[in-house]
Amino acid sequence: MSARLGAGLTFLDWMQQTQASTESALDAMLPQVTEVPSVLHEAMRYTALDGGKRIRPLLVFAAGDLFNAPALLLQRAAAAVEMIHVYSLVHDDMPCMDDDALRRGKPTVHVKYDEATALLVGDALQAQAFTVLADTAGVEDPARQLKMVQLLAQASGSTGMCGGQAIDLASVGMTLSLAELEQMHRLKTGALLRAATLLGAYSGKLLTATEAAALESYAAAIGLAFQVVDDILDATADSATLGKTAGKDAADNKPTYVSILGLNESQALAEKLRGDAHAALAQFGDNARRLRELADLIVQRKA
Repeated sequence: MSARLGAGLTFLDWMQQTQASTESALDAMLPQVTEVPSVLHEAMRYTALDGGKRIRPLLVFAAGDLFNAPALLLQRAAAAVEMIHVYSLVHDDMPCMDDDALRRGKPTVHVKYDEATALLVGDALQAQAFTVLADTAGVEDPARQLKMVQLLAQASGSTGMCGGQAIDLASVGMTLSLAELEQMHRLKTGALLRAATLLGAYSGKLLTATEAAALESYAAAIGLAFQVVDDILDATADSATLGKTAGKDAADNKPTYVSILGLNESQALAEKLRGDAHAALAQFGDNARRLRELADLIVQRKA
């Protein structure tokens, strides 16, 4: 069974089918609450299941669609990258970092449980992600699988997501240039979106240099666009719509695209990046339809 199974669906139907597939994969690949330690496993499932837009899994499946990647490998890659993303949210919400009480419309893990549990939930989700991605069942090319593990590890570490978060925390109250802000978000947000795109593609085949460069360009554009839109929404939407505390960046005196460029220029930048993402996919033709639709979703979303 390959990713192209949903080729005849509308984008909305394909998205809902993919989100449901990801939910099922996460449910199966997370430890059950009947396993000891049950409270930790309950908290892991509380934060990972039944919530979120699943943008990263959608990117995995959309990129896998280019190369007829097997559904089993895409489910594992999607679950792994989502576990990394969710772990980052759990830690990001803790009092020592962004100190937020609301995530995906429900209490954050340290509020629902306690800070120690939240810390361990993040640690355990990170380890579980690599346990899932390293599963060899159905794998035909171990070297390609090792490449995928490496991709996710690099995207998660000090030269990826964690490094971006460190820069973000160090930048509170500071004035950053646009280039410095972009560098921070290429790491904090963009690295994992890049990994999701490449994981989906590598689930299907070993990429040529041309294919990899095109997907890198696409991922770079949507990675920045995602954060620009996040900053716009933080300044314009309410907490009920966002499912998290609105206006928190301004309240915490954090540099954002809106604070540096203003609202109108930020909206124009998001549209430019959407065009860049579409242009990067030219060589793939209609096979990249889902990736184009996801670029549109990322820029046009309201939450």
